[in-house]
Amino acid sequence: MIIGLLKETGSEKRVAMLPEIVSALIERKVEIFIEKDAGQRAYHSDEQYHRAGATLVSRQEILTKANVVIQIQPPEKELIESLNKEQIWISQYNPLWNTDLVETFQSKKITSFSLDSIPRITRAQAMDVLSSMATVSGYKAVLEAASLLPSFFPMFMTAAGTIRPANVLILGAGVAGLQAIAIARKLGAQVQVFDVRSAVKEEVMSLGARFVEVEGAREDAAAGGYAVEQTEDFKKRQQEAINEKAIKADVVIGTAQIPGKKAPVLIPNDIVEKMKPGSVIIDLAASTGGNCELSKDNEIVEHHGIRIVGQSNYPSQMPVDASKMFGKNLFNFITLMIDDEGQLQLDFEDEIVKGTCITRDSEIINERVKSVLANKNN
Repeated sequence: MIIGLLKETGSEKRVAMLPEIVSALIERKVEIFIEKDAGQRAYHSDEQYHRAGATLVSRQEILTKANVVIQIQPPEKELIESLNKEQIWISQYNPLWNTDLVETFQSKKITSFSLDSIPRITRAQAMDVLSSMATVSGYKAVLEAASLLPSFFPMFMTAAGTIRPANVLILGAGVAGLQAIAIARKLGAQVQVFDVRSAVKEEVMSLGARFVEVEGAREDAAAGGYAVEQTEDFKKRQQEAINEKAIKADVVIGTAQIPGKKAPVLIPNDIVEKMKPGSVIIDLAASTGGNCELSKDNEIVEHHGIRIVGQSNYPSQMPVDASKMFGKNLFNFITLMIDDEGQLQLDFEDEIVKGTCITRDSEIINERVKSVLANKNN
C-alpha cells in the first residue's frame, strides 16, 4: 500500500507527518510518497524524509499512484477533482460545518475520513487531533494576549508601587480553555472561566481559576462531552453573567463552540464598547462565526480601543510540535487500517474507523454528519 502525503497550501505551515512517523509506517511495511518540500515550513527537509525511507515525488504522482492521500487542511475543489473513487482521503475537514465538501466527496464516491470526527472514547484518546491542536491553541492564545496587552499579567511589588495582576476571562473549558487557564495562571493572572458544562467545574478550580456558574444549563451525555444548545431563558441569564465579567476583564479568550453549528456570540458589540481601552479579546472560534460579534477570522480588529484577534489556526504558528502531535495521532489512527503485511484493511466493525469515516462510495457513513445534512436539506 502507498500512502501519499501532500504539501499544505495557503498559510498552513504544519505537515501531517514528520520523518519519525514515516519511519514508523515503513516499519509496518507501508510505502510512503512525500510531495517535495512538504515539510519545509515545519522545518523538516526533503533530505530528512529521504533518510527516513520516503520517496520524494510530485503532487501529480501522489494523486495518480497513492492508495491513501493525506494532508491536514480540507482539500480544495480542484484537488478533489484529481482523486478517484479507488483512493482514500484523510484530513481534518470539519464535516459538520463543511457540508458542501461532504456532498462533493459523496458525489464522487470517494471514501473520506475526517480526523476531527474520531469518537470521544478512551481507546481513541491517542488519535484525538482535536485535543492535541486545542492544547497548542490554548497555549498560544494566552501568549498572544500577553504580548498585546499594554500591561503586565502578574502582580508586581515595586519601588514605584504595586502592579495589579491582569484579569482574564476564558469562555469555554474544553482542552483549549483548560490549557489557557494553566498558562494564564503560570503568568500570574487572575482567571475566571465560564462553561455550560458543570462537569468541568472541578478541573477549572484545580488549575487555580474561578468557575462562573449559571444554574440551569442543559447537558447531553450523548454529545460526547461537547457543549449543546441551551434554552432561551438560560442564554439570557448566561449573557448577563458574561457581560458583567467581560466588562471588568483585561483579556477575554473565547473557545466556546458547538459542533456543526455557528459559534455562540457571547461578547456582543455593546459589551465590547464597555470594556476598558487596551483590553484584548482572543477568539479561537472565529472560523465558525466567533464568540465575539466583531471577530473576523485571521484578522485583528480594533474597536473603541479594544483589540479583537480572530485566530482559529494557532497550531500553524507552532508547526514543529503541532506537526509532531498531529502525526502521532495520525499514526495511531492509520495503524487501525493496515494489516501485518502493510496492506489496507478497513474494518467498519471498529467503532473508531466507522465513526471517523464520513463518506464511502456514494453514501454518508457518519450518523452525526448525516443528521446535519438532513436538517440542512429540509
